[in-house]
Amino acid sequence: MTSSSPTAPLNAEFQPGKLPMLSAEAGGNAARWAAEHRNALRAFVAEHGSLLVRGLGLRDAAETEAVFRQLGGGSLMTETEAFAPRRRYAQGVYSSSYWPPNQPMCVHQELSYVLKFPSLMLFACLTAPTDGGATPVADAAAVLQALPAELVDRFERVGWLLVRNYNDEIGASIAEAFGADDRRAVESYCRANAVKFEWQPNGGLRTWQRRSAVVRHPRTGQRCWFNQIAFLNEWTMDPELREYLVDIYGEDGLPFNTRFGNGDPIGADVIQLINDVHEENTARERWQSGDLMLVDNVRTAHGRERFEGPREVLVAMADAVNLADCSPTIEVTGSA
Repeated sequence: MTSSSPTAPLNAEFQPGKLPMLSAEAGGNAARWAAEHRNALRAFVAEHGSLLVRGLGLRDAAETEAVFRQLGGGSLMTETEAFAPRRRYAQGVYSSSYWPPNQPMCVHQELSYVLKFPSLMLFACLTAPTDGGATPVADAAAVLQALPAELVDRFERVGWLLVRNYNDEIGASIAEAFGADDRRAVESYCRANAVKFEWQPNGGLRTWQRRSAVVRHPRTGQRCWFNQIAFLNEWTMDPELREYLVDIYGEDGLPFNTRFGNGDPIGADVIQLINDVHEENTARERWQSGDLMLVDNVRTAHGRERFEGPREVLVAMADAVNLADCSPTIEVTGSA
């Protein structure tokens, strides 16, 4: 049950290996409940990193948007540089990324490669899958502590490099990622956001961007492993899919890949180690239709498990933060 006062501590349930869970009674008006409990919910997430709210009975996109806007302070971010297509329900309200149901999305922080990213992620499950499909979360500070010191030191010194290839066949299109397919608009965006770019003879686009792998939380100062090094790396792909893509597009033509910030390749063993450490520090709870989840995007990484059956999860991003305000360990650059 929720507290009687919106400013009182929330009476959430804690269980090992699971997200903190709050049972809510919205009385048929989830948006009003969210408005009344906004401060308490946000304070809880600031302290614990994530929260699953069960009992709101969210049923459709309009109701969910109203809840998201209450919790996000009325201002939801527009996604830029998406790595996969999404459906847009309303301004700032999206579907989860289109990703094959039989392929997991390993945990990551949303948009950790852009210069202004969300510090709060909002999720709502309208239709829970028949099997799997949870949105697991991992404590980024604990992950940082558990990774080998020499590996962390290397990433702190050189950062990480994201290499992307945009085409009309796989992954997010140029228009989906940049909000336009006009070359001058794309080039202007890239120059303003420390992204190196190169147009390909076939009309495709290749980009490079170098970012910090470790940041400090903008409010608490806590050091966090903050990146998508493992998720967007070739060795996290299903081996057969990687082989197929390399066969079609070549080693340098994968839709995305990551490297050490100086351009050195990251070995499969390093990616496996990062994924293993993430898994050791992950909590999960299966979705139920109507659930709401709040996640601190800097302190807490999130993913998506394999699933079967229909799955409809809506997403919003709020509380934009500038990377420059998070004590990056390197200078951000577009670098090849």
